[in-house]
Amino acid sequence: QVQLVESGGGLVQAGGFLRLSCAAFGSRFTINTMNWYRQAPGKERELVADITCSGYTNYADLVKGRFTISRDNGKNTVVLQMNSLKPEDTGVYYCRAGRSWGPGTQVTVSS
Repeated sequence: QVQLVESGGGLVQAGGFLRLSCAAFGSRFTINTMNWYRQAPGKERELVADITCSGYTNYADLVKGRFTISRDNGKNTVVLQMNSLKPEDTGVYYCRAGRSWGPGTQVTVSS
């Protein structure tokens, strides 16, 4: 069972930036696809971005041009660089790898 640990959340003003990291432990192999999801208060969890082990990326329309996902296959880590943050980006951000989920990290963007 892969264990995921997120870090880098916090409070930032609108227009600011945050960098989220996720480290995967317990996998003997390179993880194929790693994802970032988020869940805003009162809303369902939604996909933010994902990246395959070959570097192919996919973004939700709401974050295209502002967020960048990247990964280090050797370390099984994935990073989400979030720029030009908006209050509607507020939520708990979760890292996912296959059927494993991290505990989440809170991102709060003030207006």
